[in-house]
This record gives sequence, structure tokens and C-alpha cells, in this order.
Amino acid sequence: MPRSERRAQLLDAAQAVFVERGYHAAAMDDIAEHAGVSKPVLYQHFPGKLELYLALLDQHCDTLERLVREALARPTEDNKDRVAATISAYYDFVSREGAAFRMVFESDLTSVPQVRARLDGVELSCAEAIADVIAEDSGIPDDQAMLLGVGLAGMAQITARHWLAAESDLERDAASALVSALAWRGIGSLPRTGGERSEAAHG
Repeated sequence: MPRSERRAQLLDAAQAVFVERGYHAAAMDDIAEHAGVSKPVLYQHFPGKLELYLALLDQHCDTLERLVREALARPTEDNKDRVAATISAYYDFVSREGAAFRMVFESDLTSVPQVRARLDGVELSCAEAIADVIAEDSGIPDDQAMLLGVGLAGMAQITARHWLAAESDLERDAASALVSALAWRGIGSLPRTGGERSEAAHG
């Protein structure tokens, strides 16, 4: 099996074991058995359990950041649509199978410096991506745009996690739309570059 395919197989096995047993209870023996490989094969790719966890965390953080950046890069001039897509990106992420979002938003390893650095990094990257669009569109100072970016990202993350945990009858798209409406009432009131309010702000 090519190295890249073997690595992906081992990461899939590690995630399954971590989700089932938790990081601390999971053993490299369990992961190797789940992957159907010997321990030496597993250690050829990952020197330890933490390295496996960090590789998975990197993978999931990259997915979240990609979803957010794709939402912001939508080919539209309607910022209301762009806000809705950005909020929806978080709901999409938490809805995916495999409980990947728990490794990013609910990790029990937050005191481990390598884990904390990655978690802080993805939160900052997503907030910065949002802030860049806000600053470019509204012309407000970068520090103000960053504050709003952090606020929008935090709102999306926390509400998406709450919606998933609550297991309510509210469909994902309806939940995302509700939070998007709340966010737009604030973001939409910002002036656009040139002095006009954001498009559809009166809607």
C-alpha cells in the first residue's frame, strides 16, 4: 500500500478508537488492531499516540478553515449571503460523521502545548479570514474588523455545538439560518466602502 494511503488508513483507525474509547483510554495496540496492521507498521508512520492525535487534529482544523474560506470566497456581492454561508460552514463541520468537531472544539488535551497551539491557530485563522472580508468591504480599522471576526466565528461555533448537543427538532439549515439572521442584523448595519450600508442591510 502506498505510504499516503497507509497513513490515511491509520488515521481513520485512530479516529475510530479515539471516538469510541477517548484519547487517554486508547492504546496503540488498539489502533493497530483496528487498522489491521502490526504495531511496527503503525510506529513506522507515527512515533506515538500524541503524534497520531496531532495529525488528526491538523486534518480537521484544515477542513474547518477550508469550509470557512470557501464560504467567504463565494462568487457573490451579497454580503447577507456570505454571512449565511460562513455560519453554515460551522454547522456543516459539526454535522459531519466521526465526531471530528469534538477534537477541535471539545478536546480534553487543551493543556498540551502542541494541541493548544493548533486549536488557537485554527480559531485565529478563521477569525482573520472573516475580518479581512469585513475590513475590505466596510473600510473599518483592522482591529475593529478583527473583533467582529472573532465575534462572528465564536457565535457560529458555539451555537452550532449547542444545536448538535441539544438534539432538537430544528433542522440544521433552519438553525443556521436563524443564527445568520441574528448575525446579519449587526454585520449588515456596517457602512460599505464608499459610505453606503452593506447590501441588503435594509432587508
